[in-house]
Amino acid sequence: MQNDWDRFFVLTGGPGSGKTSLIEALQAKGFATAPEAGRGIIRDQMAIGGPALPWRDRALFAELMLSWELRSWQTARAEPGPVFFDRGAPDTIGYLRLCGLPVPDHVATAAEKFRYARRVFVAPPWPEIFTQDEERQQTLDEAERTFRSVISVYAELGYELVPLPLAPVEERAHFIIDQTGLR
Repeated sequence: MQNDWDRFFVLTGGPGSGKTSLIEALQAKGFATAPEAGRGIIRDQMAIGGPALPWRDRALFAELMLSWELRSWQTARAEPGPVFFDRGAPDTIGYLRLCGLPVPDHVATAAEKFRYARRVFVAPPWPEIFTQDEERQQTLDEAERTFRSVISVYAELGYELVPLPLAPVEERAHFIIDQTGLR
């Protein structure tokens, strides 16, 4: 692998499509992982009564998401092998577009500079497993719109989109391992 990003594999898609469970399964198999920004930021902001929540200040929430993703990317450079990311910097652009907010130049630059492996794994909407909770307040409709917004950004940035099967977590994990050639 020539560049760090050749070993940085992104899992993206809409909320509630099984990405986090899949990341946890890959971590249990011994792979390095980077957690999703959104849930972590929501959890932290709720704990401190902060304003950077998607239902309060979407632009500020997006800035914190970008910051989290860039920090995760930099931290992953210290890992000796492959790293699986629960979303990546381009997801921030997808989120801003979904919200009808402008994409600042620095966000677009970050998505161009902080690259990942060419093949991006996409978790399609999956109504049968979709749930809402205190941190995931989106509806299924919004999750589907998020999915479309995010994958369009990755495609525009030249990534190859690899849809994940609607299958149990273990089967999805094996699919990713096979697709990356890490077996």
